[in-house]
Amino acid sequence: MSDGNLLTDNPELYEQQFPDPGHRAARFVDDLVRRFADRTDPTPRLLDVGCGTGRDVGHLTTLGYTTVGLDTSVPMLTYARRRHPAVRFVHADLRDFDLTGPFDVVTCLDSAMLYCHTNADLTAFLRCCHRHLRPGGLLLAEMRNGAFFLGGTELLDGTRTRTVSWRGVPYTSATRLWIDHGGQLLRRERVWTWPACPRPLVQTSAWRLLFPAELRYLLDTTGFDVVALFDTPGPRTDPPWQPTAALSPALSGDRLHLVARRRTDPD
Repeated sequence: MSDGNLLTDNPELYEQQFPDPGHRAARFVDDLVRRFADRTDPTPRLLDVGCGTGRDVGHLTTLGYTTVGLDTSVPMLTYARRRHPAVRFVHADLRDFDLTGPFDVVTCLDSAMLYCHTNADLTAFLRCCHRHLRPGGLLLAEMRNGAFFLGGTELLDGTRTRTVSWRGVPYTSATRLWIDHGGQLLRRERVWTWPACPRPLVQTSAWRLLFPAELRYLLDTTGFDVVALFDTPGPRTDPPWQPTAALSPALSGDRLHLVARRRTDPD
């Protein structure tokens, strides 16, 4: 089998594979909003693009946000609606969505933005975000850092194997990453096996690799000012984010974190 979607088709397995019991990702977002928002709203409106299982946007709702989650996966959205009834969930493409706004914050976490592989796709996504944010609103994104792969090869060395248990069944994944230099992509192959699997399930994906200066340029040309760009701390860094942690501008780590503000429309 090839090009399966085992994780997106089985949201409970996804959350087993990528646990966040302390809601660190959502708390990280809330921390950045508190640091950089240009005004204080009692119930800020937040759109989470690439919301997946709804875990992050669901927790942000409990922190006082009025929330909308957007994703392309029907199984993920079905699961999210069942688990987080206070959130409005929308099925749409991140390059072309049209919702009732404006929002105070748009988030795009865990490299979801990097599924935009071309400059045209990236520009379309950023223009959608700009259109849905109020002037002064924040775009918060968390992604792989293309600059890391200029010298860091530890994520590319060999295959990483992991086993998680879901409904009493052990699922083993063997993951390898490599660079597609011509496409400026980080490609991934994840091979799944479990006891009842007749043959391995091969799941492939790819992320666009963006460099910090390249990201700044894309944001500038789509109407954003970069407020902060840092590699650590974040919800998926080592050490992970903690409240009030200093933001490192070294930009040499595996992860890249962005805070950008939508410019005020010209008169």
